[in-house]
Amino acid sequence: MRPLEAGEPTVIGPYRLLGRLGSGGMGRVYLGRSEGGRTVAVKIVHPHFALDEEFRARFRNEVEAARLVGGDWTAPVLDADPEAAVPWVATGYAAGPSLTEAVREGAPLPAHSVRVLGAGLAEALAHVHGLGLVHRDVKPSNVLLTLDGPRLIDFGIARATDGTASLTATGVSVGSPGYMAPEQILGKGVTGAADVFSLGAVLVYGATGQPPFPGDSSAALLYKVVHEEPELGALRGDVRVLAAACLAKDPAARPAPEELARRLAPEGAARLVAAGWLPGPVVERVSRSAVRLLDLDTGAGDAPSGPVAFDKAAVGGAFGPPDPSYASLPADAPSPADAEEAPALSAPPPPRPPGKLSVSVAATSAPEGPNGRGRKVSCTVALAVAGALAAVTVGTMFVLGMLSKDEPLNGSRDRNDQPPAATGAPRPTETAAGKVPEAYLGKWSGKAAASGGTIPLGTFEVTLRQAKPGERVGTVVQHDLIGNTCKDVLTLTSASPEELVATGKGAASNGTQCAQTTHTVHLRPDGKNLTYTSEDPDAGDPRARLSRVE
Repeated sequence: MRPLEAGEPTVIGPYRLLGRLGSGGMGRVYLGRSEGGRTVAVKIVHPHFALDEEFRARFRNEVEAARLVGGDWTAPVLDADPEAAVPWVATGYAAGPSLTEAVREGAPLPAHSVRVLGAGLAEALAHVHGLGLVHRDVKPSNVLLTLDGPRLIDFGIARATDGTASLTATGVSVGSPGYMAPEQILGKGVTGAADVFSLGAVLVYGATGQPPFPGDSSAALLYKVVHEEPELGALRGDVRVLAAACLAKDPAARPAPEELARRLAPEGAARLVAAGWLPGPVVERVSRSAVRLLDLDTGAGDAPSGPVAFDKAAVGGAFGPPDPSYASLPADAPSPADAEEAPALSAPPPPRPPGKLSVSVAATSAPEGPNGRGRKVSCTVALAVAGALAAVTVGTMFVLGMLSKDEPLNGSRDRNDQPPAATGAPRPTETAAGKVPEAYLGKWSGKAAASGGTIPLGTFEVTLRQAKPGERVGTVVQHDLIGNTCKDVLTLTSASPEELVATGKGAASNGTQCAQTTHTVHLRPDGKNLTYTSEDPDAGDPRARLSRVE
C-alpha cells in the first residue's frame, strides 16, 4: 500500500481512505475504513469513463451481479454508487498478498498450498457459476492469499450468462493474455469452462512460478494459448493431471469446478485451511501487514468527517472555488479550414445531472519545479470502454490491461516546456505575421469540465510559447480528480489577437488512462483570462477558464 499523494481523495462515500492499493486502466483502488471501523477496498473508476453511457450501463450491471457473490472464498461487494459523477464500488478487504506478489517476492508455493489454492478457487467458481455468472478474469493478481484461505476478487467484469445483450463490442474478449481461454481469444461463446481454463493456468503459476504459456508479448501469449500445449514445469502428481485437464483446448473436455474441488479436497477446502495452508514466509508477511493495518491513522483531524456532494458546490469545496463559467463558455463552430483538418468525431453525449460522489481531497498538488519533476497530465480523456478492461480484439490483437502496474507519474520534461516569464495579461495586440501575440505566452491554470459543465475534469495547466504555424506551441497538462495526470502537446494552427487555434495530441509518455487522439483546441482572451475549448465530443468537449500563473 502507498500513502495518499497530494490531490488524491481522502473520503469516498462513507469511507475514509487510508492509502492506495493499486491502479490501472480502469481506475484506482484505495484502502478505506467505514465509520463503524470496517476495512474495505474502494475502487474509483477514472472520471472520464463517466462520460460514456455504455460504460455506465455495464458498470451498473456488473455491480448488481457482483452483489450476488458472497461465497467463502470471495471478497463481497459491500457498497457502490454507479450513478455518481465518478462511479465507485467498495468490497470487503482481504488481508494478504496477491498470488503474483507472493511468488514474485518469495518462491512458488509448496504442493500442499497449491492443493488448497485450487480447492478454494474451485469452490468459489462453483458458487459463482451457480449464480449464472462467469468471472472472466481469473489470474494470479486477482487471487489473494489470506490466513483464512484464498480469495477470488475483482468481479467487476463478471457478466450474467443468461444475458440477452452483450455490452462489449462484437469480436472483443475480456480477460488477460496468458490466462484467457482459447474461446475467449477467438471471440467465441464464453461459459464457466473459460474460468476453469484460467484456474488451471493459475495453479501452474502458483506451483512453478511461471505461467503455462510464457511469452514476451501479448501476441505471442495469445498465439500459444490457442495453438500450443501448456508448459507444466515441475508440477507433479494429481495436481499436474488436473491442471492439464483444466487447460484443454476444448471447453467440453475440462472438468467442472465441483469435480475439481472434490478431487483436490474431498472433505472441503475449509478443513485443509484450518490445518494451516500457507508457507511460513507468507504467514509472516500477512501478520506484519495486519499489525500495520491496525496502526494506520485515519487522519480524522485533517479531513472532513462527512460525505461531500459532488456537485458544483462540492467542486468548489474540494478542488478550489467554483467557476460559474463552466456552462457558459462559448462553443463557436470551427472555421471551414479547421473543420476540413479536424478528424470526424461522433456527436457529444447528452448532458447528465451531476451525480453524488462523497469525496474530499488531499493537499493541493505541488507545482512542477525547475527540474521538471512535477506530475504530468493530459487534457484528452480515453473513453473506449474496452480500455477499462483487459480487452483483446481478434485479428488486430489489441490488448489493454486492467489494473496493471502503476504508470509512472514523474518524469523529465522537455526543457522547452518551461514557460516564459509572466508578462501580465493585457488584451492581445498584433505582432509579426505568423507569430503568437505576446499576451498568450506564459503559463495558465484553471478548473475544467465536460458535457456542459456537468462532469468536472480537474485542473488544466496550459503553457504557451512563441511558435509559427506547424510548430509546437505548448502543452496542456490535466490533473484529474483522483490524482492521475495526462499531457497533450499543442501544435500551432493559427494565432491572432482574437483567437489561438492549435491541434492537441496525447504525449507519448502518457499512461494507458490517457487518450492519444487528435483534437482541435481554441484559446480566446476574456479580460485577463483565457477561455479554453476543445472539439472532442468523445471527451464531452472539455472547457476551462484559465488564469495566468504568475
